[in-house]
Amino acid sequence: MAKLFVVAAAAFAAATSFLPTGSFAQDQPQPGTSCPVDHDRLADILKKSVKPGGGPSNGGLDNNEWAAVVNRQGIVCAVAYSGSKIDDQWLGSRAIAAEKANTANAFSLKDKAIATANLYAGAQPGGFLFGAALGNPPSPEALYAGTPEQFGTSHDPMVGKPIGGTIVFGGGLALYDGNGIAGALGVSGDSSCADHNVAWRVRHQLGLDRVPAGVSPNMKDAIIYDIGPDGKSPSGFGHPKCNGKEDQIAVDLGAGVSGNVVR
Repeated sequence: MAKLFVVAAAAFAAATSFLPTGSFAQDQPQPGTSCPVDHDRLADILKKSVKPGGGPSNGGLDNNEWAAVVNRQGIVCAVAYSGSKIDDQWLGSRAIAAEKANTANAFSLKDKAIATANLYAGAQPGGFLFGAALGNPPSPEALYAGTPEQFGTSHDPMVGKPIGGTIVFGGGLALYDGNGIAGALGVSGDSSCADHNVAWRVRHQLGLDRVPAGVSPNMKDAIIYDIGPDGKSPSGFGHPKCNGKEDQIAVDLGAGVSGNVVR
């Protein structure tokens, strides 16, 4: 009988060794998957990149913001916010930030980056990416797991899970280190144009902006403000202007280009 128990226990151990790590530790990235950014670094740089945290204006409402990072496998690595408490920024933007990160990662390649802002024009009716916003639906179970007290902390329930989602307006950027694409960053909580500016600042401060190429020839994955009064984008990758000075700040920052710069 003792011998049978030992054999059964060994068989169980062997079987469970093939189960996904997330079955036992769903709040942490799985072993073997690298994460380009951790929570504390993301939160620190995010605070320094928005006006309420003592950073520069980004041209929109100058709200506090959410930020999320996924690795190349689409697993959420970190979620953070810039305010002092969870409701200092739009509560709905936590999910949008994560989905922006997922989108930028999913549509970028080793040799060419596409920001979420670059997807806007193509995703409109008649565009070559129409319907893309409905692809890769987000996981409600991952988005709303845990308790609000954990949201935006190092123990955010989204961490360690694939989140999904496709967002086709500004605020999501792929992350590139010296070896290529390492994942992506999503920022949300202001106008989509301001979100793009904040994401651009954060990526630069993280040292993960070694973008090889993109659909914006001069600025790679910069936001392209070339949508005319007729609603059309000559480049095919344009984004509408917002109501503030976001477009001016983007050009000064190197995060945006006007229509006459794009071929």
